[in-house]
Amino acid sequence: MKAGAVAGEPVREGTYGDRIGAVEPGGVEFIPAGDRHGTPLQLMWTWTSPNLEFATIFVGILGVGVFGLSFWQAALALLIGNLLGSLSHSVLSARGPAHGVPQMVLSRIGFGYLGNVLPAGLNAITAGIGWFAVNSVSGAFALAALTGMPALLGLLIVVLVQVAVAFFGHNLVQAFEKYALVFLGIVFVLATIMLFSRTHTTGLPGKPLPGGFLITAGAAFGYAAGWNPYASDYTRYLPANVNARMTGLWAGLGVFVSCMLLEIVGAASVAPLGITSGNPTAAFTGQLPGWLGDLTLLAIALGAVSANVLNIYSGAMSFLTLGIRLPLALRRALVAVVFGVIGFLLAWSGLHDAGQKYENFLLIIAYWIGPWLGVMFTDQYLRRGQRIDTLLYAKWYQNWAGPIAMLVGMAASILLFSNQTDFVGVIAKQVPSLGDITFLVGFVLSAALYALLRPALGANRTAPPAD
Repeated sequence: MKAGAVAGEPVREGTYGDRIGAVEPGGVEFIPAGDRHGTPLQLMWTWTSPNLEFATIFVGILGVGVFGLSFWQAALALLIGNLLGSLSHSVLSARGPAHGVPQMVLSRIGFGYLGNVLPAGLNAITAGIGWFAVNSVSGAFALAALTGMPALLGLLIVVLVQVAVAFFGHNLVQAFEKYALVFLGIVFVLATIMLFSRTHTTGLPGKPLPGGFLITAGAAFGYAAGWNPYASDYTRYLPANVNARMTGLWAGLGVFVSCMLLEIVGAASVAPLGITSGNPTAAFTGQLPGWLGDLTLLAIALGAVSANVLNIYSGAMSFLTLGIRLPLALRRALVAVVFGVIGFLLAWSGLHDAGQKYENFLLIIAYWIGPWLGVMFTDQYLRRGQRIDTLLYAKWYQNWAGPIAMLVGMAASILLFSNQTDFVGVIAKQVPSLGDITFLVGFVLSAALYALLRPALGANRTAPPAD
């Protein structure tokens, strides 16, 4: 048994260290002390680079151009959504170094070994396929606008690059985000300065609160919190004795600063006139000088790749957490390729009507992540000071309070409060001015229900039941 592991806890095989060019071996096993490296500061670029892309900008565009808010109404809604999503990301990231396992393995504590199939399965679909498709589309549009190539060819180029990076694994992903940040940061800071110097934020009058305001806040939360199920995937390689607070701080700041910056820019870009073009990427960069517009298009394509290397990598992690046996040294890398192929096909179908599909997708993300966070944080609070590493890979450990609370929270909140183009809940239909508070209701309901069910369903057990 390697240092740091407990009895029965599988340890990732092979030697990986900090080599960037090596393919990361294994799957979702515990990371031994000899392979731990890095500092909490690296999380700043890990979580900044993937948000410097047009999908982030489009959240702000939705708030003003689709939901009808004024610039300042949208800014406040974006602030609330991003604060909530970044705070939860910070708390989850801080647990990674101490336990040395992916986020969806930690999720087994609140859901049990079998019950964890619910959140892990949802994350495998939304991360490895859904988010992958969304970001690939924005990158493809950017390349098409920059070069004049067909959008499908741009999509193929983007997909091939991001699958290649994700195939190699953790170390190359971290290095890619670090060096991409140099170019992305410079370009988007210049674009921000130029855009605010040329536009006015007082054009559209906005709508009475809270309808569009709450929908915008929910979309911003869905975007920021969409990273939450990945949190410890990128902190589990840090040494176990690093400062947990600094780990959470840098991870949360990376998400918050990048999301707020680009979403505010998106809101400002449409505030005077609203959406006036069928190609929002071209409309956004068209407000910039030619040379900066071209650089921004290139940055949007690179940002899409930065986001999707995380999506494919963590989607593969979630898939392997389902417990499916793949007795291969490169099982994580091969799953990443499969997800890339499926995501490419879905992105291909999403090249048309991308805006409305993205709006719905952001809200759907929040619909399941809200209840999942309710269970996770309630369980973490109830288990404070307790040891949990003996349960992470224990197939006998079941905690049905988690999946029951999450399913009830999802069902009740969606049926009553969902407010999007595909489905409107009962209460949202009667009171449309309420907007969409599904994620908030789901979080509170699942947290309360889990606290009530956990003692009754015997989730306090820490040793195998007697035969």
